[in-house]
Amino acid sequence: MDRFGLIGHPIAHSLSPALFTAAYGGKYPYDLIETPDFEEAWARFLAGYRAINVTAPFKGDAYARVDWRSPECGRVGATNLVVKTPEGTKAYNSDYRGVKALLEPLGCRTAAVVGYGGAGKAALAAAEDLGLDTRLYRHAELAGGASADVVIYTLPRFVEGADRLDCAHLLEANYRDPCLAGRPGYIPGSAWLLAQAVTGYALMTGEEPDAARMGSVI
Repeated sequence: MDRFGLIGHPIAHSLSPALFTAAYGGKYPYDLIETPDFEEAWARFLAGYRAINVTAPFKGDAYARVDWRSPECGRVGATNLVVKTPEGTKAYNSDYRGVKALLEPLGCRTAAVVGYGGAGKAALAAAEDLGLDTRLYRHAELAGGASADVVIYTLPRFVEGADRLDCAHLLEANYRDPCLAGRPGYIPGSAWLLAQAVTGYALMTGEEPDAARMGSVI
């Protein structure tokens, strides 16, 4: 039987097992492969799993180790999803794909990305590849606020200037402890989580997941 899982540390809090179970009705096992040692995690993946999700602090390590990288991985410089194939291990970035899926129907022309960690890099690449006029604001550059059709806020907490965001749509990456919820045009981190999981799980299994059931888990 095909097995799937998540590598990273710490990951005991992850919603991935519940989302994956909902996505495929429990048809496939999904494990948390938790260890602080990337080499151990990678070896366990190669020995017993068809595909894995990758989270901190291993996104860069996995990116460097795979045999093939999708174009979006090259744009972001990291992967959060690796699949074993007859041609070797292949890396993708479902954060990029999820953000792109959320932004595309909004009809925006300009975007501001706040933060330049893993999520920020994926959001920046997605917005640029959709043809949006995009500006990046690192933490210290937000003090004066930001203005765009859509602001993508990827910082884990409220910082100076976050109360001066002028936008029609506000997408926040943090779904566990959001700091900007309630604003007009707000798109919660749970929507980001769901979008990246739906696109990512399809890549992992080759089967379309049950998005409605996954949404009920979130």
